[in-house]
Amino acid sequence: MSQAVQRISDLPDSPLDASAHVFANHLSQIRSMLAGGKTEALAIVLPSATTNHDDWRRGLARDLAREFTPKRVNVVGASNEAASEALLSYLANAPGVTGQYLAAHD
Repeated sequence: MSQAVQRISDLPDSPLDASAHVFANHLSQIRSMLAGGKTEALAIVLPSATTNHDDWRRGLARDLAREFTPKRVNVVGASNEAASEALLSYLANAPGVTGQYLAAHD
């Protein structure tokens, strides 16, 4: 099973604005990817953010994973490419992990 990756880099600094931006501008594309037959696992990569962004990012991962079970959906928060790739590699080889937000400490 291969893992698709959706990178979103254009987020506002405010947690509320960032959340609204993702839901308004990216959610339909993410849902389309998951609804198609080719995507069994999806990792959404967002830039690193302060911990006040954690709740909406966890909710995004959790709710998408529930909606598209048995497909796997996880969210990665990383601005450093090496950290992002390490987390993506971990997720690609962890078939039991879904609905999680993994924040890199970069």
